[in-house]
Amino acid sequence: MSTPSTPQSPFDLARRRAVQVLAATGAATLLLVGCGSSGSSDKGSSGAGSPSEQGSPSAAAGGPAADAAGGKRTVKDATGTAVEIPAEPKRIVTLTQEDLDAVLALGLKPAGITNGQGLNEPPAYLKDKVQGVPVVGNLLQPVMDKVIAAKPDLILAGDMQDQQVLKQLREITPATLVTMAPTDDWKLSFRGIGNAVNKLDQANKVIADYDAKAARTGGELGENKGKAVSIVRWNPTGPSWMEKKQFASGVALDMGLTRPQAQDKDGNAHTPALSLEKINEIDGDWLFLSTLTDDGKAALKDVQSKPAYQELNAVKNNHTVTVDGSVWSTRGGPLAADVVIGDIAKALGAK
Repeated sequence: MSTPSTPQSPFDLARRRAVQVLAATGAATLLLVGCGSSGSSDKGSSGAGSPSEQGSPSAAAGGPAADAAGGKRTVKDATGTAVEIPAEPKRIVTLTQEDLDAVLALGLKPAGITNGQGLNEPPAYLKDKVQGVPVVGNLLQPVMDKVIAAKPDLILAGDMQDQQVLKQLREITPATLVTMAPTDDWKLSFRGIGNAVNKLDQANKVIADYDAKAARTGGELGENKGKAVSIVRWNPTGPSWMEKKQFASGVALDMGLTRPQAQDKDGNAHTPALSLEKINEIDGDWLFLSTLTDDGKAALKDVQSKPAYQELNAVKNNHTVTVDGSVWSTRGGPLAADVVIGDIAKALGAK
């Protein structure tokens, strides 16, 4: 993932550090290597998260092993580190909205969460599901006293690469997992999280249901079926389009849509911000626009009066759609994927 992200964003800087540290390990998930308590029907399942099916270089999963004394399981996190965790975690703290999305999609209520990307509150699409849950910091920036107060028995640390922060978190609980690597798609990370909370079978069902809904909805788009959709985040310095393996793009592709020729590029990053001279790169049959900050919103509003923007085919055809950046411009999870499907269906006129 060599394409740089917008320099102003601490979130994107964290992503770049993650690439430097983890690119050599490739995609990894939380793989079961031992199992304790027998309280879950998902216990011991490792098929969907195994290297043979997911392409993960992590050590192969082992079979269930009794540990009646402690009720513990051992998983490998996204860095390949073996971590002992509770067989049935009860107090889960999530440090990214991708982790939070995954936990909620599995029917669990976390004990602590962080604010959304670029926000001073939880993501809007999840707010009604986390009423009353303590906020322990900003994205990948936990406040340790608040984490301690949440009394976690499992911390899902996203793609945290700050080793000092990880050390502090592991002093609070050794059951602290890096849940994603830079090249992981959301389904791989979600399966890993499902395995970590002993709900891998349920995670596989969520993904199967998503796949079916994406295909079904994509087939209901009528004359817009298979159209080229441009997916853009507007930054204070200009627009960045999203590569094909970035979260929202993957959802669009799962729906049978395509990307404009200029954006037909593998990867899961955003491009550098484009100048007005290159704004034609964001054109498509449909243009989905998101922002993450007030400065980004102001920059988008400003450019909409300029001839270069008004000459885009999507603009002239009234095929521009403003969407929630905290959903469309993140790595996402099942609940965010459902929002993207709904946004596309509404805009493109699903029957």
